Amino acid sequence: MLAACLLGVPHLALRAETSFTQQVLPLLNSHCVMCHMPGAAQAELSLYPDAWAALVNQPATQSALPRVKPGDPEGSYLYRKLTGTHLEAGGSGEHMPFQRDRLEPADLAVFRDWIAQGARNN
Repeated sequence: MLAACLLGVPHLALRAETSFTQQVLPLLNSHCVMCHMPGAAQAELSLYPDAWAALVNQPATQSALPRVKPGDPEGSYLYRKLTGTHLEAGGSGEHMPFQRDRLEPADLAVFRDWIAQGARNN
C-alpha cells in the first residue's frame, strides 16, 4: 500500500533528506561567507559562527520575507536572492553571490530541497 502511494509522488519518494551540515554549509562557506562575516556583514547577515541560526526564521533586511522560511523556498529571501527572483518579491540589490557567477542548478537544488524539507539543522 505504501509503495503504491509513493509511486504517485516519485520526486518525494526518491529524494534523500538534504543535510545542512554536509550539503548547505559547504556551499555557504565557498560562495557566501567571504561577504557575510562579523564586522563586515553585508545586509546585516553574518554567517559565522552559526549560519543556520542567522538564516532560519530570521527577518531579511532587504525584503519583508524571512531569510529562510522552512518548507517554502519561494517564500525564503535567501533562495530568491540566489535565483535572482528577489526583486519580484519586493527585495532589492543584486543577486547572490555578489559579482560572481550564479550558482549551478545542482547547487540551487540543494538550497531549494533543504528549505522545502523544513530547513533542518542536521
